Amino acid sequence: MFQTMSKPSTAYGMVGLDMNVEAANPHKLILMLFDGAIFAVAAATTNAQKGDLKTMSKEIVYASNIISQGLRDSLDTSVGGDLAIRLANLYDYICIRLQAANLKGDQAILKEVSQLLIELRGGWEEIADDPAVLSRNKVAA
Repeated sequence: MFQTMSKPSTAYGMVGLDMNVEAANPHKLILMLFDGAIFAVAAATTNAQKGDLKTMSKEIVYASNIISQGLRDSLDTSVGGDLAIRLANLYDYICIRLQAANLKGDQAILKEVSQLLIELRGGWEEIADDPAVLSRNKVAA
């Protein structure tokens, strides 16, 4: 079914995102997932400050889905071993904290989650900039 957009810029942005996803290597895709989760947590925080708990909740659920269905599900313990298991546990912890923030409208928890996501993203960014990782991605692609 065809869906109309209220703003052409929204459609343009969606096409741009689709093109970025298609052109991205696996590490870039992970960074994009982190960006989406970080943005959603920031939006949840802003809405919590405004007292808009309904929108805050939607943003928290969106962030949680990115983490659980994107970041966590992308882990491969057969390749990543103990590190992948520890990341899975950390992603689970973040999702639990997001649930707590959602129940309480707690901005301190959202700040904690945001800091964790930013730190994790930084680690992935360092890995993505590693020439050895980039060359493996080219071979695998």
